[in-house]
Amino acid sequence: MASKNSFSFFENLKEMSPVRAIAETVMNNPKVRKISAKEAYEMALKQPGVSETDLPIYPEFAKKIGLKEGAKVLNDCHGKIIGRTAKARRFYNRLNTLDKVKVEGDLREAMFQMEQYPLIKTEAVLGMDKDLMIKATFVTTESDVMNVFNWLCNFTPYEIAEDIYKHSPEIPIIDIIIVAFNEWTCNDSFYNNVGAPQLALVDEKQNVIFNLGMRYFGERKKGTLTLAWTSGMRLGMAACHGGIKEIDFTNCEDNSYHKLGKRSVAFFGLSGTGKSSHTNSHDNGGTLPKGFKKVVLHDDAFQIDVENKLCRAWEPTLFDKTDSRKPDNPDWKYMISVMNHSLLDINGKKLPVGLDLRQQNGRALIDRDVLGNWVNKCSFPMALSWLMKDSVLPPVIKLTNQYLAVAMGAALITKRNRAENVSEEDLKKLVFEPFANPFRVYELYKDVQSFIKVHENGADFYSFNSLGYWKNSDSELEAIPLQTSLSLQTAILTDKIEWEDWDLLPGAQIPNQKTVDAVLPGYYERYNPQLRNNYSEYKKLLHDRFQQRIDFLKQSDVSEKPELLNNLINALKVYV
Repeated sequence: MASKNSFSFFENLKEMSPVRAIAETVMNNPKVRKISAKEAYEMALKQPGVSETDLPIYPEFAKKIGLKEGAKVLNDCHGKIIGRTAKARRFYNRLNTLDKVKVEGDLREAMFQMEQYPLIKTEAVLGMDKDLMIKATFVTTESDVMNVFNWLCNFTPYEIAEDIYKHSPEIPIIDIIIVAFNEWTCNDSFYNNVGAPQLALVDEKQNVIFNLGMRYFGERKKGTLTLAWTSGMRLGMAACHGGIKEIDFTNCEDNSYHKLGKRSVAFFGLSGTGKSSHTNSHDNGGTLPKGFKKVVLHDDAFQIDVENKLCRAWEPTLFDKTDSRKPDNPDWKYMISVMNHSLLDINGKKLPVGLDLRQQNGRALIDRDVLGNWVNKCSFPMALSWLMKDSVLPPVIKLTNQYLAVAMGAALITKRNRAENVSEEDLKKLVFEPFANPFRVYELYKDVQSFIKVHENGADFYSFNSLGYWKNSDSELEAIPLQTSLSLQTAILTDKIEWEDWDLLPGAQIPNQKTVDAVLPGYYERYNPQLRNNYSEYKKLLHDRFQQRIDFLKQSDVSEKPELLNNLINALKVYV
């Protein structure tokens, strides 16, 4: 089989961390009842706070996990906290010795509390391709069973994937364990407290996460995925919080496109930057040539296998925001589960409604069939795109210098969103989120090294601005419509754009006037950097933003690799 249990993984059992041993002990307690997806669903129906709607679960998915015909979508509302809470995270391997001893004791006490409750567990397989599969176990209280059901739907219930998993290649990775205890009590300022304590304890070296006092499903999903990404990184693959699709041009009606063959394009960004819009758009807003074929790997998470030059998906479903999906949106056909949705009486049926009516960050688990054709692995990316929210950047730039290409990802500027539990003030600020991945739990320089390898193996790097481009000031921006970005994406994929050097940023290029205006008339003059009003002020802000990038990298652990850091910093210097 693929990953290994603790007894098989450790040649010397003394190498097991106390955190792993605590998780193993509660997981292997015979009193902990193992349940299937079907049992989790039936238990969740009776759970307080969970509403059965009149919207059928996507029939093909319901049948796959053993639910009765006509099973209905469940709506789970989480309360005050409706996003991930970074402040609750404690990284076990970064604690000093005294803090480790303290946390280990508090964890043992938490497990004593937890075992006073009826406990359940379930197993899943992470990874959709047989050559990259990891077994995971989720242990929690019966009161958390809705999250168990959602977790099984987000990944793949073990019983469904058991045969292929047992015949998949063995990898030197330890099984993942997730332990959750919503009812945790602990009056200690060492932990995050929002009226009740919260702790997301991460032991990334031994693939364990504890979620204590945290009921939001995203903590379970992204916690599990974080350990999967980290495991893939240990195998020499690049961890990707992004979407990727593959376009096949070989059967286009216009024969001139046939030579393009199949091309994959990837987009990296936080929620709200256009990651899913770029990945999932049916035909790039009508700009792809007739006769193309598209497959989507995933819109949120995948791994780039540089050695074998392909990409692999971790999950069979999408965990999407529903703020833009009206009640008549065809996507509702593919729903599996929803959370934090308003429930309305619509023509005599109790239906979940998106649009974030009840609160922000309403989410749904959606079957991948919503994407049309999908695959579990696809070709190596021809184009890799950072989605920025930075007003000093044109709508698209091509990054021709290897170190600039990776530095722009390592110091990616964006804004927070409602998927994270942050203040209103923090939502307005520009922040750095390296490679658009807030779930990285290892050194940043390792991701830098991974993406340098991706570039060296043939991927072209781009930056798309999804905020708006300086018009008169940092607050008065030239809009960049999604349709413009989709048109640019297609033009890149079909070699319709020729590039010219951007004089202010060596190693970066902008589309030249002749080719880009043929795609988008008037684009060059509208977005030409030299035509920014208050040009001297614009250049000052451009310099400041890139100096911020340099300062950020200097303060990061990339400083542990002085030569690498120096290459990145030199590439980020602008000429103003």
